[in-house]
Amino acid sequence: MSGEAELYVSHLTEEGYQPTVDADGDVVFKHEGLTYYIDIDTNDESFFRLVCPNFWSIDSPEELLRALLAANYVTRKMKVAKVYVHNDGKDVSASIEIFLAQPEHFKAVFRRSLSALQSSISNFRSRMVGGGSL
Repeated sequence: MSGEAELYVSHLTEEGYQPTVDADGDVVFKHEGLTYYIDIDTNDESFFRLVCPNFWSIDSPEELLRALLAANYVTRKMKVAKVYVHNDGKDVSASIEIFLAQPEHFKAVFRRSLSALQSSISNFRSRMVGGGSL
């Protein structure tokens, strides 16, 4: 396990999560029924990326178009969050991507990052189900 992964696992454990490290070396945890992971980029320690993968499945060409529009809208309106449709057009993921002066500085922004990620997912879902706005 890398030093960064140890840092994230330690903090998440202190926060009450039960994190694991996957085969890629990323730190995985669950929160409110969804799976999240912290992407470990060994080539860029100042880059912090929190991801909620595949939270929405796309089942038709019409839904793909709505998902692309909703993802674009949410990404444009939310701070720091990205919502994106995978290249195969079958799933949607969301992430928080920021630069930190030091990897341990993630502790100061973790809760806000998780909250922003949850808000982006909620806003995406609202737009998909009812066309709601932010």
